[in-house]
Amino acid sequence: MYRLTNAIQNYAWGSATAIPTLLGTPATGEPVAEAWFGAHASAPSYCVHEGGGPGLSMPEVIARDATSVLGADVEARFGAGLPYLLKVIAAETPLSLQVHPHIDRAREGYAEEDAAGVPLDAPHRNYRDRNHKPELVYALTRFEALCGFRAPRRAVELLDGLKAPLAVELRTVLAEQPTPAGIERVFTRLLRPETRPTAEQVGLLAEACAARLAAGSPSPRADRTVVTLQQAYPGDPGVATSLLLNPVTLQPGDALFVPAGGVHAYLKGLGIEVMASSDNVLRAGLTPKHVDVDELLRNVDYVAAPPIRIAPEKFHGATRVYYAPVDDFELSVTRVADGQAHPLPGRGPRILLCLEGSMTATSEHDGSLALTRGQAAFVPASDGALTVRGGGTLVQADVP
Repeated sequence: MYRLTNAIQNYAWGSATAIPTLLGTPATGEPVAEAWFGAHASAPSYCVHEGGGPGLSMPEVIARDATSVLGADVEARFGAGLPYLLKVIAAETPLSLQVHPHIDRAREGYAEEDAAGVPLDAPHRNYRDRNHKPELVYALTRFEALCGFRAPRRAVELLDGLKAPLAVELRTVLAEQPTPAGIERVFTRLLRPETRPTAEQVGLLAEACAARLAAGSPSPRADRTVVTLQQAYPGDPGVATSLLLNPVTLQPGDALFVPAGGVHAYLKGLGIEVMASSDNVLRAGLTPKHVDVDELLRNVDYVAAPPIRIAPEKFHGATRVYYAPVDDFELSVTRVADGQAHPLPGRGPRILLCLEGSMTATSEHDGSLALTRGQAAFVPASDGALTVRGGGTLVQADVP
């Protein structure tokens, strides 16, 4: 077992206090949007044995003996790399309207940008690796998001009564074509540079939603989201797209799965994310970062469906496991308070993160490691089965 460092991402939408408080680190006043725990080349963690030393990056540890570290099964399925990435995410203001690509398009896009000579760290590069990026977010606080398309008829109901010209136009199209093709038509109209609404048109839509909210809206959450997004990103067409998307509110302990191709935007909250090991994000708005509307539209799934909430399954009493419908990862949450040893699921490469309290993880073949709030560990497959004891809460990412 190794102690594991994290890599902090200071994106502008992050909270200055939420992640430092959770991890027990000093707040600097800068926004801290994410803390990464994993082997992605963009920001790898470092593994340190007890007793100190400079440590090695996770990719270096894996490269030394991939079969031992990952396990023969994981290596055979995913190659010589950790298939998942664990993060803590803290959104103080809304994130971008975004989609993550399917794996075939990720491989194609990566090859195309390489052939074009686009540097991996270029701000305008879309594909920083060859992987897809399905993800699961587990809420630590109330967590607000938009995820996937509403049923077209429900979008028509939300637009009904709004007198802003943009709302009238969108309602007319969806009423005539209440299908995935209708959703694609209006979503594309809102985002493409040649058809996107003006900032004034978006502003009039937001004013209409604000007026309806003040008068006692039949859909206060949808109207409030439009107003919030307009305040954060005035005139951005992504403000209008929110009326097409499902609102999601997660309470602490709830989990949401976002598949590749799923349009989404996280709005506010603190959570744990686990995803396929990728940094491929295609953005269409609600961000100062690089936007590539055409590439995002190429990857979108337009089928209307409710958000995918993942219900946990019990594992030996103290652990709840969130099984995502992908092969790359699963997340478990273990709460112990009785001082007894409790088994953890999984036998492959695992990352542990202590969220509160003090716990000791013991492996079948490589001793024990004490973890307190904010401390993380990497457990190679060769360490065998794990147990934990103590008092606190621990999350674990592993491979099904």
